[in-house]
Amino acid sequence: MTDVTQLLEAAHRGDQQAAAKLLPLVYEELRNLAAARMSSEKPGQTLQATALVHEAYLKLCGDRSFNDRQHFFRVAAEAMRQILIDRARRRQRIQHGGDHQRVGLSEVASIAETTPDDMLALDEALTRFTEFDPQKAELVKLRYFAGLPEQDAADALGISRATASRYWKFARAWLIQAMESGS
Repeated sequence: MTDVTQLLEAAHRGDQQAAAKLLPLVYEELRNLAAARMSSEKPGQTLQATALVHEAYLKLCGDRSFNDRQHFFRVAAEAMRQILIDRARRRQRIQHGGDHQRVGLSEVASIAETTPDDMLALDEALTRFTEFDPQKAELVKLRYFAGLPEQDAADALGISRATASRYWKFARAWLIQAMESGS
């Protein structure tokens, strides 16, 4: 059991000292995830890794009932996804320079290079995919939005790396098709 899991369990039982120890430890891990995700962000962007982790952390503070480390990072991935989608929606508005052309997922190299239209199209496709296959959709959130490597995402979902690889290939193909067809 990792330190994070032990501290999450102790904090959930009401141990205030564990909660105090947990916050800096988890914050640093989130900061590292956000920094990795934002490292390819174009210079001059308004969202920095610190801001992303602060926003995600604030969302996470409201939910103190995490089962374990994996659950925590699944929730963190979802929080980061929501923040990035909300940011894309704001940027898409005409008064914020919207009106971009749609590009398929196969042409999107990274989240940092994704236009607001692409991000919204991905979010719509991912919402439909979640109804179709929730576990594979969770893998997409962990890999794409939280920036977890394949092995870490597999661990978070409790599956093997080979299974995660197969799920990733399937999910990516499904999302590409959904985004290119527009449905």
